[in-house]
Amino acid sequence: MRKLLLITAVSLTVLSCGNNKKDKETSSINIDGSSTVYPVTEAIAEEYRSEDPDVDVTIGVSGTGGGFKKFGRGETDISNASRPIKEDEKKIAEQNNIDFIELEVAYDGLAVVVNPENDWVDCFTVEQLKKIWEPGAQGTITHWNQINPEWPNEEIHLFGPGVASGTFDYFTEAIVGESGSSRGDYTASEDDNVLVQGVSGDKYGLGFFGLAYYEENEDKLRMVAVDGGEGCVEPSTQTVSDGSYAPLSRPLFVYVNSSSIQNNPKVVDFMNFYLNEAPSLLKDVGYVPLTPEEYKEQKEKFKSFVEKHQNNQK
Repeated sequence: MRKLLLITAVSLTVLSCGNNKKDKETSSINIDGSSTVYPVTEAIAEEYRSEDPDVDVTIGVSGTGGGFKKFGRGETDISNASRPIKEDEKKIAEQNNIDFIELEVAYDGLAVVVNPENDWVDCFTVEQLKKIWEPGAQGTITHWNQINPEWPNEEIHLFGPGVASGTFDYFTEAIVGESGSSRGDYTASEDDNVLVQGVSGDKYGLGFFGLAYYEENEDKLRMVAVDGGEGCVEPSTQTVSDGSYAPLSRPLFVYVNSSSIQNNPKVVDFMNFYLNEAPSLLKDVGYVPLTPEEYKEQKEKFKSFVEKHQNNQK
């Protein structure tokens, strides 16, 4: 009898371990993509983990383009993006039978920054930024005084996101006029901290990245206003929200895989939590919330998408 009880106990332990493994698998949420959106999603994930510690939410930073590659192969549940998905990225997802929803979650501005020792520039026009960053500038526009003759006859040292970054795509489209169109002779990185370190350590440095990263490092950098045609405007919660910081204000997105919604209820829980909590958490990490009406619209959009795919599963 004692031997039978021992065997039964061992069997129950094995079954329990097996169930725990299965629970862990179905309670994992895999996210990747934009470095700009990462702080938003991480702040919300941190709160969500405190509400439901059994869910393993992992967040990678491959850049918007790198994130979409993984998303299109079905490797992630959610993709962070600082620009809308491109047609070629959609096609890859379609080829892999991946349906998805795009949700706006916040607004952000791109900050144009210089070293604190730079005392000659307070504002760039869009035309000046284009002159610096367009492809034809490579090897020809190399000194500050080529932009303005009153500025120093010193080399411009440029820092910016890499080509897989949604920030790179957005900046080049807004400033140069074509997404991805840029000179190539600059220090590029998908890691915004590398860009911060580059500009902060170089008196003649100039760079751009998301406003939130500037606000985290404003003691090391100086932000420059941008004149989009209506005078010089610095990015702030107000100017990004009301659109006056043009053309460098933008929405931020997350994309959700429909298969993840069907196979993992925690993905639905997480995204509902995300849309509910974003307004209160975004300002803490330096981003601009959508309006209450816009969040309501995104929630209704997500609810309809979930219902559609859960009904298809039945």
